[in-house]
Amino acid sequence: MDNKDTAHSHLLSFLNAIPPVDFCCVYGSTLHSTDPGKSTMVDYILGVSDPLQWHSENLKMNADHYASWMVLLGGAKLITNIADKLGVGVHFNPYVTWNDKMLKYGVVRMHDLIQDILNWERFYLSGRLQKPVNMLVDNLDIETINSVNLRAAMSAALLLLPPKFTEEDLYAKICSLSYMGDVRMLFAEDRNKVKKIVQGQFDLFQSMYKPFLEEYEGKDFLRFSSSKNQLANISQDCGLPVTHSHISFLPPTVRSQMGMKIGKKKVISESGKVGNGNELGFGSREEAAKCMQKALRRTVMVSSARQAVSGLLTVGGVKAARYLTSKMCKAWRSWTRT
Repeated sequence: MDNKDTAHSHLLSFLNAIPPVDFCCVYGSTLHSTDPGKSTMVDYILGVSDPLQWHSENLKMNADHYASWMVLLGGAKLITNIADKLGVGVHFNPYVTWNDKMLKYGVVRMHDLIQDILNWERFYLSGRLQKPVNMLVDNLDIETINSVNLRAAMSAALLLLPPKFTEEDLYAKICSLSYMGDVRMLFAEDRNKVKKIVQGQFDLFQSMYKPFLEEYEGKDFLRFSSSKNQLANISQDCGLPVTHSHISFLPPTVRSQMGMKIGKKKVISESGKVGNGNELGFGSREEAAKCMQKALRRTVMVSSARQAVSGLLTVGGVKAARYLTSKMCKAWRSWTRT
């Protein structure tokens, strides 16, 4: 068994220590690290049909994963209520020690995960799934459902990019979508986070987005040329017809918000469908891009703030302070490093 298979088996083995899940993926800096020996936290997203039931079972198996005051005061019901009503439907347990490894896992209701993937209502986990992840369990075929999310992310990124750009520029713009307006980026995130993610996982971004690049090339939305370093240089059609096509690939929630921002009070037709770019009445690509950016920025800002408050309440003061301090130190190093 090679190192890759061993690492995969180790990641899977954690699932034997918790109640069953319908979906599980691993993400973060250790997933495709260029420095395998570096000791950092491994991040899991766990999708379950009923978070209340799941947390109830997990409390019996792993009570040490939760803040003691939550276990005493309300247990699973309190955890789920805070995640749903104050947060964005995800409860994170950081600093879980298992087999001499440090883990963090977030638990989300499958219905909420799917809705966010398709509609970007909270643009939280959908943003995470626009970046490379290692799917370990996928009982409901989230990988296929996520293709809608990936196509929307690429169209959103293209609306924000100039007529000519590199392949790395494209992935960086996709990666940055879910960080626009994120309150953590002000003080608790590495300012080079996007660059590090893209450069460290470039080949994975290529494999994720290759089908959509080929699709858009076939539609004459994009044209490719190779550079000396073998990275693709890309030029795009910035005309209004293509702009309207990109808008039509955005989730209904985003298109509705864009319509409301430009004064289109009735952006949903009698059939229940949200209008496309042409029906929304955008007169220029710049207007559409600016409107979309404002809508995404507001969604991310609200979601990140709500999740920060929810996390502070649910993980307990000591863990929250430890996690925030770690993030702020990393952010400080990125700002002071020359």
